[in-house]
Amino acid sequence: MATRIHGTQVEAVQGDITREEVDAIVNAANKTLLGGGGVDGAIHRAGGPAILEACRNLNGCDTGDAKITTGGRLPATYVIHTVGPVYRDGNHGEPELLASCYRRSLEVALENGVKTVAFPAISCGVYGYPHKEAAAIAVDTVTTFVQENSGLALVRFVLFNGELFSIFEQALDIVA
Repeated sequence: MATRIHGTQVEAVQGDITREEVDAIVNAANKTLLGGGGVDGAIHRAGGPAILEACRNLNGCDTGDAKITTGGRLPATYVIHTVGPVYRDGNHGEPELLASCYRRSLEVALENGVKTVAFPAISCGVYGYPHKEAAAIAVDTVTTFVQENSGLALVRFVLFNGELFSIFEQALDIVA
């Protein structure tokens, strides 16, 4: 599923984010930025020690913020690390923090000359965010951002499994 919004291609694909040939991939990181499980662990393993070394110099990252490092051995030049919220019940700022992850990642991308960026489903793994809500927030935030900012050629949601891909595809279909 793909749509063009203000000159930016926005799409969802099923695949492995560590294989994306884009300027930057986004890492759903923890606050330390020193690696973890899920997408975070996969990115650190595939990108090699250069990513961890760069992360050590960043002094962590707050929930909802984003920081950039080298992509190491990844096809992507950069990794934008963002810390998603742990889902409790949706009434503790989780929607705003999740939206901030996407917005801050795109701001960091533009600040660093990134034209193409790939996102995972932030907070949808061990952080427990309900998938349909997370997809709606992700698509709405990205759509709003590209309507208000120029400079991005492609924003791609890369979903590891068919269920998440289907949910993101449906969310994109609503804005298409």
